Amino acid sequence: MSNETNFSAGDFLIFQIESGFGLIRILRIDSENDEIVWHVAAFGDYFPDIESAENALENVSSINPEIRHVALTNRAFLSTQVSRLGNSPITKAENEILESWKVNPVISDRSIRLLLGVR
Repeated sequence: MSNETNFSAGDFLIFQIESGFGLIRILRIDSENDEIVWHVAAFGDYFPDIESAENALENVSSINPEIRHVALTNRAFLSTQVSRLGNSPITKAENEILESWKVNPVISDRSIRLLLGVR
């Protein structure tokens, strides 16, 4: 797995945890004052192997985000090694979440692993 940064909105990314793999989804990527802000959703489902995660993406409605949206600094996003697993268009509901964030635009500098409570 790598920390490549050529990701795009709609990407599902996989990351390794101690006993398996987790998923995040890129909702949008912004540039704020020359700093990249990553808008992601994080799933609470964990998978024993990459193939299980790929199978889950075939019926993405069967997995629910534990974190529906969080805006991360570039440093926080890059602190977790991820690889692209797939991509699908951003939904209307996800766009609504992104729009509501603008009311209180908080950006976290904590890694997605810390926010999910995993190591």
